[in-house]
Amino acid sequence: LTCSPPTPQKMKGTQTILLCALALICMVNVAQAATAAANHILVNSEDKCNEIKASIEAADDKFAKFQELAKEHSTCPSGRSGGSLGEFSPGQMVKEFNDVVFTTGSVGQVEGPVKTQFGYHLIWITKRS
Repeated sequence: LTCSPPTPQKMKGTQTILLCALALICMVNVAQAATAAANHILVNSEDKCNEIKASIEAADDKFAKFQELAKEHSTCPSGRSGGSLGEFSPGQMVKEFNDVVFTTGSVGQVEGPVKTQFGYHLIWITKRS
């Protein structure tokens, strides 16, 4: 006994419409699922980036320290808000940054230094879905 899905010709019109609607909902949900939120610290040298990273890793509250040092050292305007970049989707950031946030990095820890055309970043991924 074999079982195969019914073809649209075998299905009634309403069933076909419902099946298509369900497939479309699933595709939209998958497309919307890939988002992340992150904070970053941008500096001009890898040495400075490593110094800041060491300070963060030595702190009891690493994320609070990250935000404090972003305000103090980041050359990006987001530094004023603790380095927050808000929520974004794949492809909205430069490739090196994007790769860390969506592929190699871990949520809730400091990542970097990450070199981009803008300088050296420390990244803290706060959310990824």
